[in-house]
Formats: sequence, structure tokens, C-alpha cells
Amino acid sequence: MRGQQMVRRVLIVALMFGLVASVPLASATVQARQDEQLQIAFSVPGLNFPFFVHMMNIARDKAAELDVELIELDGQDNSATQSAGIETMIAQGVDGIVISPRDVEALAPAIQAAIDAGIPVVTVDRNVTGATTLAHVGADNVRGGEKQGEYLMEILPDGGRIIELQGTVGASPAIDRSAGFNAVLEGNDAYEIVFQQTAEFKRDIGLTVTEQALQANPDIDAIVAANDDMAFGAAEAVSGAGLDVPVIGFDALPEALQAVQDGTLAATVEQFPGGQTSGAMEILVNYLRDGTEPAEHTTLIEPGLITIDNLDEAERAAEAGIATGTPVATPAA
Repeated sequence: MRGQQMVRRVLIVALMFGLVASVPLASATVQARQDEQLQIAFSVPGLNFPFFVHMMNIARDKAAELDVELIELDGQDNSATQSAGIETMIAQGVDGIVISPRDVEALAPAIQAAIDAGIPVVTVDRNVTGATTLAHVGADNVRGGEKQGEYLMEILPDGGRIIELQGTVGASPAIDRSAGFNAVLEGNDAYEIVFQQTAEFKRDIGLTVTEQALQANPDIDAIVAANDDMAFGAAEAVSGAGLDVPVIGFDALPEALQAVQDGTLAATVEQFPGGQTSGAMEILVNYLRDGTEPAEHTTLIEPGLITIDNLDEAERAAEAGIATGTPVATPAA
């Protein structure tokens, strides 16, 4: 590994002085890596979110399967902290980076700096704008938002008044899920979003924001949240207000599956985070070991709506104590 770092540094210096202008840095470093264990960094926005804890666990297992060394980076729900972690990886000379960026724009400079240093980057779950990454693997979040909207119309065929809890401002899943949900309802006057606000993907803020929303809008008919944590907070607020209102989440966390089973949540959306993580790791390692580039830059997995009728199809059903079939993550059409 240290030999790989030395090769990279020598090549970068040589390229700066025009000594090896005819040798592509990427191909040279791929050749140098073949007989040594790769060192991969896996960065998530924050391990305070159960969703990203699960992704990190999957990354750890996948690294062992692929025989690579994994460096785990916790962004602590702060874009500057996550960027600093990437800058540290550049200085350390890791072979590659898989990252779920907290913000689609704020992480771009650090990610591009890694790429400019000869370190390939694959984004997972959340994409980034303004950086030339090797690949992106994620769920089709727009489609996931659409499925929330379609289910809402199914359970409220005559329309209704809706509270929408959005995710972290600037996060691509928050943007895409809201876009998909609103697109389904657009033009149908029977459905009115009476309150729409970010709760930052957090349970405690979801509770507080929903309590405020219910004070101004006590006669709502449903709540749609961009992740399960906010949905849990919303469900607590609904219960505290003595209301019986369906709450729809997103992520299919084990706790959410249990909540669907007991009726606390009406539904959640499965986005197969394990499939996303494994796919991103495989793309990066294949590129580093033999130069194989992905056939397409972006791979999107089709999300699935999880209700009481198909709990066993969720990726983490076993963790929730639910007897399972074999859920399969499939590319979106």
C-alpha cells in the first residue's frame, strides 16, 4: 500500500514537470495496485442516522468479501466535517473513495480534489454536482417519491389535506423525493399540501415540526415524510394530538417495518441500501484492480413500496423479525 502511495506521488510530481506526459496517471496507478491490498475510504453524511449505520455495516462486510482495507468516515451531519475527511484521505493516499455526500454541491470541491489527485470516487445513495466521479449508484428517488404519492391517492381516493416533511436542504434524496411526490399530485385540486417544511431527516425535528403543523392544521388527512426517522417523529406527534392519520415514510428501516406491521406507519419505501453499497464498492474495486469502467455512469435501483401486504419483500425484514422471501434490487426502467 505504501508503495502505491509513493508511485502516485512520484507520478504526480513527474506530470507537473512534464516528465511523463505520455503516461496516463490512472492507468499507471491501476497497474501498481494489482498485487497489493487496496485501501478504500467509505464516507457517509452521519452515523447518527440508522440508514447510514446500515450502509456502513454493509460496506464493512463487502470490503471483507472483496479483500480490501476499509477506512470508515463519519461526516457527523456536517458538510465541512465530511469534506475534511476527504481531504485527509487525499493526504493519506487512499486508492479510492465511496461517498454518500451530505450536500450535492458543498462536497463537490473536496470530491473533485480527490479525483484530481488520481483517486477515483464513486457516489452512493446521494449524487454530487460539479465533480467528475467514476460512477453513481443509488435509488431512483424521484420514482420513490412518486410511489409515495400514488399510494396516498390510493388510500385517499377522494383527496385530502397533506403535511409534507422534507429532508435536509441541498441533499439530493430530499430534492428528488419531494419532486416525485409533488409531480404525482400536481394538477389534482383534490389534494392540497397545507404544510411543507424540512425536518432535516431527523426524528426529533420531525416531531417538533409536525406538532407545529398540527396546531395550524388540525384537520389534516395524511403525512408524507422523506425518510422514516421524520415519519417516526410525525407519528408521535399525531398520537400525542389524539389523531388517526396515515403516515408514509421512506427507507424501510427495521423499526419502520415493525411500525407498518403494528399500524403506526401506513407504508414506507424500500430503496435497497445494501444493494446500492455493494454495487458501488464492486464498481470501484473492479476499476482499481483491472481498469474496468462501468458501462453507465449512473445506476439507479427501482424503489419498492412496502405496506402491511408485502413486508417480507423489504431488504431488512429479517432484522425486523419478519419472515422473508428473497428481495431483489432491480435497476430502474
